[in-house]
Amino acid sequence: MGDQVRVEKDGPVTTVILDRPEVRNAVDPETGEALVRAFLEFEQDESASVAVFFGDHGAFCAGGDLKALSGDAGDTWLNKLHFPNDPDAPLSPGPLGPSRLELTKPTIAAVAGPAVAGGMELALWCDVRIMEEDAYFGVYCRRWGIPLIDGGTVRLPRIVGQGRALEIILTGRKVPAGEALAIGMCEKVVPRGQARQAAEAMAREIARFPQECTRADRNSVHRQYGLPLRAALRQEYENGLSCLGNEGVAGAGRFAAGKGRHGDYGDI
Repeated sequence: MGDQVRVEKDGPVTTVILDRPEVRNAVDPETGEALVRAFLEFEQDESASVAVFFGDHGAFCAGGDLKALSGDAGDTWLNKLHFPNDPDAPLSPGPLGPSRLELTKPTIAAVAGPAVAGGMELALWCDVRIMEEDAYFGVYCRRWGIPLIDGGTVRLPRIVGQGRALEIILTGRKVPAGEALAIGMCEKVVPRGQARQAAEAMAREIARFPQECTRADRNSVHRQYGLPLRAALRQEYENGLSCLGNEGVAGAGRFAAGKGRHGDYGDI
């Protein structure tokens, strides 16, 4: 993946690591392309079940590399990021890389230090966010006249509600980990230096479950947005039914044979 992005695998868990300490893991075009390749390879790897997205050296991601965005290089970068008019056409990469990818497998953001501007948007792209106690979010690009175009105005309101999202977006203020947990912007806060360890532990826990139904439930959550209640319930039913006859029947058989008795789910 190059020096900017590392990929480390441990069984069913793939950890994608931003490694640009000189710019606090800000993303330039080359880094964005490397992130896209890393997550597409994870998606296509049949042995991989859950991805962890981590920024090394105490920073998740400081957003887009503004030096790379300025001048002619920035124009070339932006011109490659068209959004197709055809709703069925494949999406091009987002400005910071994977923010438009629609994966079928879970991703967990392990957030240390700043996850600001586009870095916040990359964290919001993930299914779950685990933050270190001194980590923080913020729309810091507000100061430089740069809008959110990696999904921030879409995903943040869906996660925390419109009013809170607008206050965070319009003020550009810092959102520390404790507040992020309180408003649902992250799901867990851990001591400093432990975000990656905690995210990988959660990833292993998710990976040990039957994966077809795990992914079906995840995808039902993502697909229900914008649907009327009846249509959402129908897509949940059809999506779940596709795996129930395989993993569900097998799982019921294991339960009937004695697995999981007395609350012991260590060996399922």
